[in-house]
Amino acid sequence: MLTTPKADHFWMPGEHSPQSTVWLAWPTRPDNWRDNGLPAQAAFIHFIERLSGYVTVKLAVLPEFEAQAQSMLPCTTQLFPMAYNDAWMRDIGPTMLVNAAGVKRAVNWKFNAWGGELDGLYDDWSNDQLVAANVASQEGVERYDAPLFLEGGSIHCDGEGTLYTTEECLLHPSRNPDLSREDIEAQLKEYLSIDTIIWLPLGLFNDETNGHIDNILHVIRPGEVLLTVCYDKKDPQYAISQQALEILSNARDARGRNIIVHELPMPGPLFMTEEEASGLVQPDRMQRVTNDRLAGSYANCLICNGAVFYPLLDEKNDIIAHGVLQAAFPNHVLIGIPARDILLGGGNLHCITQQIPA
Repeated sequence: MLTTPKADHFWMPGEHSPQSTVWLAWPTRPDNWRDNGLPAQAAFIHFIERLSGYVTVKLAVLPEFEAQAQSMLPCTTQLFPMAYNDAWMRDIGPTMLVNAAGVKRAVNWKFNAWGGELDGLYDDWSNDQLVAANVASQEGVERYDAPLFLEGGSIHCDGEGTLYTTEECLLHPSRNPDLSREDIEAQLKEYLSIDTIIWLPLGLFNDETNGHIDNILHVIRPGEVLLTVCYDKKDPQYAISQQALEILSNARDARGRNIIVHELPMPGPLFMTEEEASGLVQPDRMQRVTNDRLAGSYANCLICNGAVFYPLLDEKNDIIAHGVLQAAFPNHVLIGIPARDILLGGGNLHCITQQIPA
């Protein structure tokens, strides 16, 4: 009988740990993915082709798009027809746990499309709420149904008791307004078996997720992180990143380690073009218009079995980011993925994936 992960001695492993599978979902939503999703699908295909060399790739697909996806994707990609509202598997999929014997279980968080009635990004997220349970079932693992509204992109764990998150997201009134910071910390400790929480005040500037941690910071390994920084003092991101650097420089993780920070440049800033905006069906809620600032970040990458997949967003800064990543991951293969059409949807490589531990 399941109780809670902490009581059952299950914990969330770090992304640097071995993985058996990575899940994605096929992008089709015309109010989020321009030109009926075709440019984003091309970006997903390129990513999946490269990712498939390192891990089994499984793809959730709406039943009415299964034939389309099957005709476009590598034959090694396993397709799973299921209902969902949009393709952000990090946020709608399960958070995976392991125990000392290697048994896997899943956490199914509550989901409200990044804000529910207050400031959610679309009106109906009922199918998204089914995805975590469906993925857990396909993986043949038991699951815990957690009482928190929480998205996977809003937390990063090191696998050794430390969790990183932002106040901007987890304490936002659209998530768990009836819970105090202490209440939320208690739930995180119970469902992820962590001991220490390092809170950054804010995520990346203009991030429509209310500042997910995975768009500003990425855990490389215990005691070591990537952080998006901005060197233009006039840019709103400058003060946000400086505050994060100060907090991290004074923080200690669950094992008492100082945090080593690798500074990644912020791409751009990048903005949506008129052509890109015109390719979208504009709904009432999720307006995307010409000159919208895009929340681009190289920290929104994926570590997978000896490789690091990072977004290519801005030619000049892509080169600098590659050098930073090379120093941070001296024993990994670095694979750049052209990702602007994923960014236009509101996220990047980490947001569209959910890894399953080996």
